[in-house]
Amino acid sequence: MRAARYYDRKDIRIEDVPEPELTPGTVAIDVAWNGICGTDLHEYLEGPIFIPPAGSPHPISGEEAPVTLGHEFSGTVTALGEGVDDLQIGESVVVEPYIIRDDVEVGPGHSYQLSDDMNFIGLAGRGGGLAEKIVVQRRWVHPVGDIPLDEAALIEPLSVAHHAFVRSGAKAGDVAVVGGAGPIGLLTAAVLKAYGLTVYISELSAARKKAALETGVADEVFDPREVDVADKVRELTGAGADVGFECSSVPVVLDMLIDAVRPGAVIVNVSIWSYKPEVDMPALVLKEIDLRGTIGYANDHPAVIKLVQEGRVRLAPFITARIPLDELVSGGFDQLINNNEEHVKILVNPNE
Repeated sequence: MRAARYYDRKDIRIEDVPEPELTPGTVAIDVAWNGICGTDLHEYLEGPIFIPPAGSPHPISGEEAPVTLGHEFSGTVTALGEGVDDLQIGESVVVEPYIIRDDVEVGPGHSYQLSDDMNFIGLAGRGGGLAEKIVVQRRWVHPVGDIPLDEAALIEPLSVAHHAFVRSGAKAGDVAVVGGAGPIGLLTAAVLKAYGLTVYISELSAARKKAALETGVADEVFDPREVDVADKVRELTGAGADVGFECSSVPVVLDMLIDAVRPGAVIVNVSIWSYKPEVDMPALVLKEIDLRGTIGYANDHPAVIKLVQEGRVRLAPFITARIPLDELVSGGFDQLINNNEEHVKILVNPNE
């Protein structure tokens, strides 16, 4: 079967690899769609980050570069390993793409995303969504019912956004300011609106500002070249926003959020940083701001799938292109790097 293999920075190759083997307790899936994630772009431009470099195998998967990419994917169940009796052949599913130790508890209340040596399918091995087929442990497979498979490929990043919302402690009626209207910023805003928050977004890109307003995930969008975003938020709220979400990995955006939230507010960092930014610690201290990290998700997928099934989050408007596997770099990575203002989520069909 064909797969996109990561060798090193700016070195991704479409290759033929053996089909994965079905084993007890696993599920075989034909991949339908895989979304290109911001993490994939970081790996392509600056990595390896999550990907274990050649010569340094991951302690759980035992794999190292080259690895098959892709962790935002949907597909159809084609075979069930021994002991798996609660799924059906032909069922539409998504995968919660974790690599964690077998003895780590994953039920409600368990923070398995923080377990030792945690990593992700499609980054640290065990196949990936940028391949025709994949076999995964049953515990990571989530049925999606009648959600279209292209939209279902966005369940994974939507779960990242949902986990950030959970981490924030925000509630209906609160005011949120989101820094950055890239894919994760827009999906974070979508989750916040679904739970009844007022949402303001700071964004430079005309296309992304338009997407935020047309999809209804933002009450207002502010361009920091045209207005002081923090002043505008205070003008609208009085003391400032109740919660902020950093979704850009840009230092000036983090500064804006610290300025824009009220004293005692929470800021959640959602983005992946490839370097250590400066943080305005005096303002953080004087305003008693709670700056929180977030990584991945933990038991968020069921709630997110329900949000989509109930129509509280619409995913179709965020899909801006669909490409075959052979165009992964030219039509996917290059577009998101050089023409990112025109795209939110590019989906790849590994079977084309």
